Amino acid sequence: MNCRDNCGACCIAPSITSPVPGMPHGKPAGVPCVQLTVDFRCRIFGRPERPAFCGGLQPSADMCGAKRDDAIVWLAALEAQTAPG
Repeated sequence: MNCRDNCGACCIAPSITSPVPGMPHGKPAGVPCVQLTVDFRCRIFGRPERPAFCGGLQPSADMCGAKRDDAIVWLAALEAQTAPG
């Protein structure tokens, strides 16, 4: 499965705890990554400075759902399950 055009859900919904260029402390859940372009593409896709977490997210029918909002909800639920506390 390929990423959906104009989605970017995986660059917004989850937290990233490792440094991202422009976000040295990572990013909180629900905050768009600074590397996300206006057309919802990753500026550092395929580059070595891209966090391993990002590369580990692979599009799937379960994660992506039928539309972008489905992906945001799924990823937010995953974030809630893995959050400490």
